[in-house]
Amino acid sequence: MENSIAILSVTAVSLAFFHTLLGPDHYLPFIVLSEARKWTVRRTMLITFLCGVGHVLGSVILGMVGIAAGISVAKLVDAESVRGSIAAWLFIAFGLVYMMISVRNLIKNRRHTHSHNHSGCEEHRHEHSHSGAHTHVHETGAVKTTPWILFLIFVFGPCEPLIPILMYPAARSNVAGAVFVSAVFAAVTIATMMLTVLAFKLGLNRINLKPVEKYSHLIAGATIFLSGMAIQFLGL
Repeated sequence: MENSIAILSVTAVSLAFFHTLLGPDHYLPFIVLSEARKWTVRRTMLITFLCGVGHVLGSVILGMVGIAAGISVAKLVDAESVRGSIAAWLFIAFGLVYMMISVRNLIKNRRHTHSHNHSGCEEHRHEHSHSGAHTHVHETGAVKTTPWILFLIFVFGPCEPLIPILMYPAARSNVAGAVFVSAVFAAVTIATMMLTVLAFKLGLNRINLKPVEKYSHLIAGATIFLSGMAIQFLGL
């Protein structure tokens, strides 16, 4: 049994690493939102960690409930598939709404020209924007809840590879083995998420993003939207 758990643990490490790295939804939302909303490295890591915990915990709870209720692996996998579809549509909706708010604010903040006539002077024109008078995306109440929205989406987001490797030790009444394999999978998944986000965050800090800074929220929304589309229609 110990050899089986050791093999399952190695499998859990491999699956967790590649499942996370090959799923852009595991890290791209944190990277683009961190840049758009000017999160510090510490806050970015905290939000990524909490979302990672929610992501894995959802599947662990489902697996444990399924085991206790005697539900088959196939049915649990089907349930994970439904959760994955819900998470994908939530990503799509969130990204779309974020994009719409970003476009609205870009339009409100576009530079335009006014003409003025002063007493005894000729007419003159000048350009300006209302950047001080409009509300930024990150200041609106709806989008202030971004970390919580991400957390809820990641709770719905399944870890499909976890269910089969969790069921094996559980089927043999090895609760300690099931817990250990789950813990290994969770640790590697969360660590891979955080390290990937951190690498991109530190790398982007070295790049001059000023030319596209005003489009950062639009880019963030589009990235989240496309991530959701990739999950739903490409199976990433």
